[in-house]
Amino acid sequence: MTQTDAGWVKIVGLGPGNETMVTVQVQDVLAEATDVVGYIPYVKRIPERPGLTLHATDNRVEIERATHALEMAAAGKRVAVVSSGDPGVFAMASAVFEALEVANNPDWLDLDIQVLPGITAMLAASARIGAPMGHDFAAINLSDNLKPWSLIEKRLRLAGEAGFAMGFYNPRSKSRPHQFGRALEILREACGGETLISFARDVSKPGETITTVTLDEAKPEMADMRTVVIVGNADTRRVGRHVYTPRYATEG
Repeated sequence: MTQTDAGWVKIVGLGPGNETMVTVQVQDVLAEATDVVGYIPYVKRIPERPGLTLHATDNRVEIERATHALEMAAAGKRVAVVSSGDPGVFAMASAVFEALEVANNPDWLDLDIQVLPGITAMLAASARIGAPMGHDFAAINLSDNLKPWSLIEKRLRLAGEAGFAMGFYNPRSKSRPHQFGRALEILREACGGETLISFARDVSKPGETITTVTLDEAKPEMADMRTVVIVGNADTRRVGRHVYTPRYATEG
């Protein structure tokens, strides 16, 4: 196989939803790809064209999806694995490398595999709000599909006590509606009820809404799976309609 014929896997981020937030680098990869692999809603964002095959799959088959991408690349295909936001943040980049490790196929180790960054929903939400991530922060996935809820509670408490601003993905689903209420209880205890919390729903999309309240005012139903939640620290404050965390930190 010549270098021209060699396949590749490029794991790309499509940003939070608005097509203007897809990087030029990612657009170039999608224009070169012979195959696109990803979760159904993300693959639907890719325009069809001659010479491109779209492979859309369910959300809970990440390893199978990643393995398929590696198999196609080994056969000479140019494969784009798509995620929303950034592929390295709770997304497909880790799954591809996990599949690579599990397969234990020496030939695959020489494949051209690249991760191309995208704008995360958390950072897009932060920009809309102001600068709530202006100092140290933590990103936490509140889904307990791949880790126990007890570990999520521990991380919430420790991050809050340490004075981190926090960004939460997957805060409240229909299958676990009670857990976000418990998360709010922990945050009030660890951060204080006057700490600001922002709910950013459908960031960069036509129905975008941004709501900022205190932790004491926050209700579980303010969040769903289309919401990114950002909690400030003791220094986070309002200035006009904006919320920001100063670049300095006071002792908690």
